[in-house]
Amino acid sequence: MQRKRRQKLLKEIEDRKLPYLTPKDVQFEQLSKAKYSKLYLQRANCVPQEIHQNVQQGLTMLQDCKCFSQDLVQIKGKDVLTPVCRLLIGDPGCTYRYLDTRLFTIPWPSHGVEVKYNSDEIGKACQAIKDLNEYLHVEAMKILLDYSSADVEEIGFEANTATSTVVKDLGSTKDRTYHNKQRNNRAMLKNRTSFNVSLLNYMDPSRMKYLKEEPYFGMGKLAVSWHYDENLVERSTVAVYNYSCDDLRPAADETNVTSVEGRDPALWHIGLKVAWDTVTPGLALSLEPGDCYFMLDDFNMTHQHCVLSGFQPRFSSTHRVAECSTGTLDYIFGRCDIAMKNLQKDPLSGISSLVSLELVNVTQTEEIHNEVEFEWLRQFWFQGKRSAKATDWWFGPMILLEKSWREMEQMTKLLLSEINKAEWSLERKHQVVRCLLPFLEERQELRKSWMARCQSRLANSLPVDEQPECRPYWCDGDLDMPLPFDLEENISFLRNQLMSSDGDDES
Repeated sequence: MQRKRRQKLLKEIEDRKLPYLTPKDVQFEQLSKAKYSKLYLQRANCVPQEIHQNVQQGLTMLQDCKCFSQDLVQIKGKDVLTPVCRLLIGDPGCTYRYLDTRLFTIPWPSHGVEVKYNSDEIGKACQAIKDLNEYLHVEAMKILLDYSSADVEEIGFEANTATSTVVKDLGSTKDRTYHNKQRNNRAMLKNRTSFNVSLLNYMDPSRMKYLKEEPYFGMGKLAVSWHYDENLVERSTVAVYNYSCDDLRPAADETNVTSVEGRDPALWHIGLKVAWDTVTPGLALSLEPGDCYFMLDDFNMTHQHCVLSGFQPRFSSTHRVAECSTGTLDYIFGRCDIAMKNLQKDPLSGISSLVSLELVNVTQTEEIHNEVEFEWLRQFWFQGKRSAKATDWWFGPMILLEKSWREMEQMTKLLLSEINKAEWSLERKHQVVRCLLPFLEERQELRKSWMARCQSRLANSLPVDEQPECRPYWCDGDLDMPLPFDLEENISFLRNQLMSSDGDDES
């Protein structure tokens, strides 16, 4: 859908460039208020110096410890290396999914959670990001509450009210109603600004062989293309801390830089546009070290943004309320517990058997089986051992998940054995086979796909400790595994069962 929209937009503008404004333009302030009112820029001089010092030292330390890595993501079904190097820090056990890639947080210090960082400096850096996270949460709340006093409905408060009219007086009942609504609205805003992850970014433009040109407005070199931020809680704020490292590298040779009309190409900018709109001019806001900006409420749904490269290396810390209903360790361990309820072992013989062969139980178990393998185990190991550069925290949970996954492999084997029993009626066998077969077919295709991705040219071009690992993987005949890695024979067996059933039914 977005690809078609992009092609339509490019066709509509043809060779011309759409207009955009910078703060030096006379119409800038008026356009900002009219079309970009939910973008809030907080300049560095409004941020406490202690925050600047700790965060900037922390970001530099994480880069020195080589904790940043390019992500090998999928765009339109193709593997692509992000030009920006990234690192996810956040709540322990939390993940963030974008472009078919699940990132796993380096846990920031949290009460009751033991995290052994590889160095004290990494631990201090993670604490600095957490402190920044708390600061940005408080600031975002202040900004949104200011907005709410100006226009209650504009910032989305109508979602929690029975009517859109707020009455502040005219009797104690109405006054109490007003205060209840205010309390509910404040709780809603707190949820939408309680950032649970920060996606850190780093780019040194001097090390980039090629950066794409911004296609719609002629804004110059793109570090990050036009996009919406994915997989966030609806109408949640995104807060970004910018740090371009003026003191780390001399300015680029300006004689080799193509001038960009409108903005200063030496400075990093955030580009903004109303999504799929060819009438409203875009904006380009320059970013100084320590500047913060907030994309409030539904801004990320109605607008797109990009990052325009300057000359200097640049870090950013992008704080998000990730939609984690299916993206935490508590969630996936809970799913494993549900699957394990259908497996029982004889206390004397130790022989395993399935508790239930009902289709609802079969479906549930096989769904969880695929989810654990392809949304967690293979996603984690596809990123190699890069998380180990900061801490080995995730390796323990992954061992436990893999243990549960092996039990689910055993459960699939037990089900295949049950299907092969002669005492089953054809109708019963037919039902179970039709239930199981699609899961095995999906598992087979996804295993092939993940293996191909792990062996691709791009994957092999990464540093050794960041190269994808095809795990779980085992050779045929491995006696420790209940089923083979290649499921073709099992799939053929099930298909034959259906064919023989169909033939018997016809006779």
